[in-house]
Amino acid sequence: MFIGRKQELSFLESRYSQSSGELIIVYGRRRIGKTETLLQFCKDKNAVFFPCTECADATQLQRFSQTLMQKAVPGSGFILNFSDWESAFRTFVHTSSSDQKKRILVLDEFPYMVKGNPEIPSILQNLWDHEFKNQNIMVILCGSSISFIEKELLGQKNPLYGRATGIYKMEPMNFYDAIQFFPGYSDLDKVYLYSVLGGVPHYLNQFDPDLGLYDNILTRILTKGSALFSETEFLLHQELRESAIYNDILGAVASGCTRVNDISQKALIENTAKTSVYLNNLQDLGLIRREFSVDAGPKQKANKNRGSYRLADQFFRFWYAFCQPQFTALIDHRSDGILQYIIKPGLHQYSSYIFEEICHQFVNKLSDMGKLPFWVAKIGRWTGKTTIRCKDDPDGYHTAETEIDLLGISFDGSQYLVGECKFKNAPFSWSEYLDLKMKLLPLQSSHEFYYILFSQSGFDEKVLAQANQNDHLFLYSLHEIVHPELLEDKND
Repeated sequence: MFIGRKQELSFLESRYSQSSGELIIVYGRRRIGKTETLLQFCKDKNAVFFPCTECADATQLQRFSQTLMQKAVPGSGFILNFSDWESAFRTFVHTSSSDQKKRILVLDEFPYMVKGNPEIPSILQNLWDHEFKNQNIMVILCGSSISFIEKELLGQKNPLYGRATGIYKMEPMNFYDAIQFFPGYSDLDKVYLYSVLGGVPHYLNQFDPDLGLYDNILTRILTKGSALFSETEFLLHQELRESAIYNDILGAVASGCTRVNDISQKALIENTAKTSVYLNNLQDLGLIRREFSVDAGPKQKANKNRGSYRLADQFFRFWYAFCQPQFTALIDHRSDGILQYIIKPGLHQYSSYIFEEICHQFVNKLSDMGKLPFWVAKIGRWTGKTTIRCKDDPDGYHTAETEIDLLGISFDGSQYLVGECKFKNAPFSWSEYLDLKMKLLPLQSSHEFYYILFSQSGFDEKVLAQANQNDHLFLYSLHEIVHPELLEDKND
């Protein structure tokens, strides 16, 4: 059963419905589900789907020719192989459709084709400019090499620059699409699941929805020979040359190093400039991201010394937090002990960071449903120096560096939605609410403030009473966060 990707399919359908020729580029990191999404889109359509492979150009052309023949190309009984790519592409385009519907050509993993023959973009550019753009066709170029797509195919020096009629970068599924793979899991286990696997469909498909969470972790991640056991090593070897160095960098970031200098020291890299290059490559693969405070401007983001590095892929984060440090024990088939004494005691605290990300996604849903006082234009974590409450003086405060789990900002910047996420086995307390209210105190005279609290275990009586009489305070339980559809018909 195909799950999710409604936005991607809607985008493709909207381009398919155009009367003119379409040249679409779809790309994203490996395992993200590009191929399955395109296959789903091509169902019941007049489409040729060609998976490119790493092979010699002549072999690639021969395979492509055979694929075309299977689609009843005129003269297929007489032609065994096209002599060149131009002839092959032109034959596809000029083969009429019996129902006059748009014909689709998908070149999956297109970078492999270009690697075998660098002239192919020029061939396609020439054909597109003079013939194809006026035909009722849709050509989709798909690739997993993000750097190739963004820096080569979409670069100004590439022959196809400016020709694409649509460009779509596929990202991991959000929490709400990911949990559709496991409808029988409890609300808490769905948060744990997303913290372990994230939104990569290939990883989600490795788990059995009929097995419990920990049984899946044991048999599908910790057991030698399972697909996810060797996933991190396989992907690094496949995508990067110095995989051992990248392995150390990922381990350093997973251990809490967020600055280039700290990462360099932890990974034993003397030259921080080299570390920055390695980090950029990992960002291209979607494994690491550089985070800034939600209100950071262009100058701050351009400063190489600002921002913090985090693992962007949940499964890699899980592996480097729990599995990589115990890899020798895993090789020795001691996975039961690792699950029992390391993962089970640590998974709840580990998941608290991902719970914040889930709350960000939940706020976006609330905003789009019109359930908030204003439409949230920007959302993210806030970091900086501001006021915090003195622990020994409930009415006092001082200035210090702090963080805010969630800050939503209106389009004009005049309204703030300040959020706190508590993923713990105790109710959200009155004291914690007061701590949150004290933050950003210097801005409260010039902005309209609303507060939104998220809690795994409910709220204490004073917080509940305050919410009943304060229309600037919103409370949401774990069940509501996991099931936002329950709020659609709820009165404001």
